[in-house]
Amino acid sequence: MANSSTSSRGLAGTTLRINLSTGEIKRYPTDEKLMREWFGGRGAIAKILYDEVPRDADPLGPENLFIMSAGVMSGCFIPAGAKIGFGSISPLTNGHGDSNMGGHLGPTLKFAGYDMVIMSGISPKPVYLFIDDDTVELRDASQYWGMGSLACEPAMKKDLGEDFEIATIGPAGENGIRFSCITHDFGRQAGRTGQGAVMGSKKLKAIAIRGTCGINVHNLDKLTEQVTAIIKRTQTHPNMAPWQKYGTAFFIEWSNDNAVIPTRNFQTTYFEDIKGISGDALVERCLITHKACFGCWMNCGKYTKAVLPGKETVYLEGPEYETGALCGSNLGMTDINQVAYLNWLMDNVGMDTMSGGGVVAFAMECFQRGLITTDDLEGHTLNWGSVEDTEHFVDMVVHRRGIGEYFAGGTKRAAEKIGRGSEKFAMQVKGQEMSGYDGRYAPGMLLSYMTCDIGAHHNRSWTITVDMAEGRDKVEGRAKVVVYLQHIRPLFDCWCICRLFWGELDIEPEEIVESLNLITGWNIDAAEAFKTSEKIWNLVRCHYLERNKANGRTFDYPPARSWEDKIPTGPSAGKGLTKEQIETMLDEYYACRGWDNDGNPSREVLHDLKLDFAADNIEKIGLLGKPLPNGIPAVRGERYKPKAF
Repeated sequence: MANSSTSSRGLAGTTLRINLSTGEIKRYPTDEKLMREWFGGRGAIAKILYDEVPRDADPLGPENLFIMSAGVMSGCFIPAGAKIGFGSISPLTNGHGDSNMGGHLGPTLKFAGYDMVIMSGISPKPVYLFIDDDTVELRDASQYWGMGSLACEPAMKKDLGEDFEIATIGPAGENGIRFSCITHDFGRQAGRTGQGAVMGSKKLKAIAIRGTCGINVHNLDKLTEQVTAIIKRTQTHPNMAPWQKYGTAFFIEWSNDNAVIPTRNFQTTYFEDIKGISGDALVERCLITHKACFGCWMNCGKYTKAVLPGKETVYLEGPEYETGALCGSNLGMTDINQVAYLNWLMDNVGMDTMSGGGVVAFAMECFQRGLITTDDLEGHTLNWGSVEDTEHFVDMVVHRRGIGEYFAGGTKRAAEKIGRGSEKFAMQVKGQEMSGYDGRYAPGMLLSYMTCDIGAHHNRSWTITVDMAEGRDKVEGRAKVVVYLQHIRPLFDCWCICRLFWGELDIEPEEIVESLNLITGWNIDAAEAFKTSEKIWNLVRCHYLERNKANGRTFDYPPARSWEDKIPTGPSAGKGLTKEQIETMLDEYYACRGWDNDGNPSREVLHDLKLDFAADNIEKIGLLGKPLPNGIPAVRGERYKPKAF
């Protein structure tokens, strides 16, 4: 068997390398040194991509790798140990890209005996990866090619068996839409950075896994004792009940009350019809049952249905907060059934609902301003609040018809083609669309988008509650919080566990590190974990500079709406940041990280992190940061744990 009693603790023991061009499949013992040094998941992905993908490789070409990696904690029955990471060079940002999902795929990959699957090349025909313990095959996927993600998964389960865990892409991924996602468990998505497009470019339609083995851990008795205590403690935590009732949809009204919800392509931050798309509306009108990932007792997933006049009733998981904001208020939708239907639509075509909502909203504003017309839209309109207009436009994008081709690359590329000032309101950073919080009067959140390593995304540094707590007119000091959160939050993506138990239920980092040690026997502490995360962050920054060949600061600015347009309506009317405040935050951020004022990592910091090879590489292209006049910062990120609510 691939996984045996001699496997390392916390690891399944085997890594697969698959050449899709030739069909060759090779097994290797999992590199324990790599996993110990980079923690698996996102960390291992970052190091492999840095080492193996040529800097000029086309993200949608054969030299790009597509990596699936489960960290050492996934599948170990610890709090929310259900994640799996996917990574490649992102077709959205042309830098390191990774995304993760919950559900059951990550644990099942390890139960089958594998920690990572590294895929290269391009298959000559559509295939899916079949893993059934020791049996690993590339199988013909012609019968599934063209199917929607939500249709493909049950079709494959019918053919293979209900006990297979399956991840799929839809037509968006097949057609190279750069913000395509990977879907699993009828509603879990690896949504960000276009990983579905990379799968599609490789003609990889799906991944099907069944695993029946176990995972060795260092100290099962103490791990069981610790996890049991955490279960008992979290059952009565005051945040548990609202999370179980609403999931992340709880935050829809919270964000509106605090005037940070993106509305009509981030034109304003307050939505007058919020009640119609709120968490209460979801529970009252759409909810069928609650749903959980592997080994989780929070049940924050919501299995729902969408019922709209003239439309087929559809079933889905969601909408979660980000979809509710970006496909709800951001598109002017006033009914939760509209939002749920669009959630299903984008899930089925295989389109990230965050970027998808951002792309559609940008197009709607272009239509509002007369920059695109009914002639561009095959005779259709593209009005706020119209499901029919959205559905037609999404179909144009997915099939790259007419002006849909412009938007297939995301808002940044679309704005470059449309021009005429549209760049100002293309709400993205580094090519990736912003998540569901408007940062114009939430400086830490805006800085989080600006400096996120994979392009604008909330999950690396969710600072919105810090902005509320510490004053939204103040920008000084935000950088320290952002840097700290960029160290702690991405650790969960290395370990492949959900961050909600830390963020919402007050599980401390030291407890999670204790779980890691009980699984692996590594005997690390929280300080070493944070430094490893900082090392990964700096490696990814160097990788981005090497691929895009300009000073880092060049890429860290948001669109001009972020400082030129004051908020027009709602509780924050008249508020907004200035360009000078944005520059101040960047200056402080770079100083906190030990980078120079151009946003380039310094040799001092890279040496301290044992990344001298990366320092040498960025020095060769003239992008090594200038020497630090005061040496390495003593504290690279102030420890701060924002409260959810």
